[in-house]
Amino acid sequence: MTHQEMRLNIRYDAPEAIWNKLSQVYEQLDGWIGHGRGGEYGEAGIPYWFSFNENEKHILVSVEPGGIQFSGLMDASEWAIWGKEIKKVATSMLGYKVGEIETGEVDY
Repeated sequence: MTHQEMRLNIRYDAPEAIWNKLSQVYEQLDGWIGHGRGGEYGEAGIPYWFSFNENEKHILVSVEPGGIQFSGLMDASEWAIWGKEIKKVATSMLGYKVGEIETGEVDY
């Protein structure tokens, strides 16, 4: 397993209607375990998949100025599948094409 990350074009200043739908997007993805609660249960309030332990297979998300950033520890092939799925689900639920700006999938 290696460190993985991607930033999607869901911006920190997106309308509240978009932010209100993100939990529903997250819940549909493989490995969803919920929001961290602090201590051994991850950073409080941060969404996690697979494990709260960052030394094991896990994914977490943070809000950055350029978009939401997913990072984690996972095999590259599995990461590619998971990333494709979040883009598909988010695009469907949020009503616009969600993708990575850095790879040219979407414009900023």
